[in-house]
Amino acid sequence: MSEGHLLSPVALCQSPYRQKFAIPRQPNLVPAAIGRLLLQGECNRAEILKGLEQFSHLWLIWGFHENQAQGWKPMVRPPRLGGNTRLGVFATRATFRPNGLGLSVVRLHGIGQQGKQHYLEVSGIDLLDGTPIYDIKPYIPYSDAHPDAQGGYAQEPPAQMTMTVQPQAEAQLAEAERQQPGFTELARQVLAQDPRPAYQQAEPERVYGVQLYDWDLRWQVKDEVNSVCAVVRL
Repeated sequence: MSEGHLLSPVALCQSPYRQKFAIPRQPNLVPAAIGRLLLQGECNRAEILKGLEQFSHLWLIWGFHENQAQGWKPMVRPPRLGGNTRLGVFATRATFRPNGLGLSVVRLHGIGQQGKQHYLEVSGIDLLDGTPIYDIKPYIPYSDAHPDAQGGYAQEPPAQMTMTVQPQAEAQLAEAERQQPGFTELARQVLAQDPRPAYQQAEPERVYGVQLYDWDLRWQVKDEVNSVCAVVRL
């Protein structure tokens, strides 16, 4: 790819997702994922947000900042097709893209300020902590929503999984919930999406782990049910 216009972040995302694994594959699949967009540089000013409170949802244009060194791929394996079928990258939402840009719709909950830092509070994010945001635009329902649109191989949402908690993890989960209100629902919604690699065979004894906020959530999959076995403070 030839060099083009250089982009500078207008904001950085504070997110509960501290690693790429288990981030939902689309925005709004996990409404409990709440984050902040911290305005940066010359954009960190109140006037740049004037009028934004009139909108319930926002478009975010952002960067896959942890994938840049790996380059891009013209063909990828979408998880929705089992991870074995190759499609052109432009027919997918894959992360390995020519310009490394992502596009997400999120719900706007509020506009705030702490000291000199202006921020937006949003939910339904599918962004890694520290993700650079390159533009923010209001979502316009009459032009942006298309109920009759065709979604190809992703027309219907994926089936969701349920979550149980093993006895030894109940007190740990309760403590995480006490220190981070909403943690239990966030965990339930994240695991409901079955974040395991699509090509991976079922291994009932295998323990998976993901970092959410400052906690390491660990679980097993038994009879297609997510079974939380530990919640450990990092």
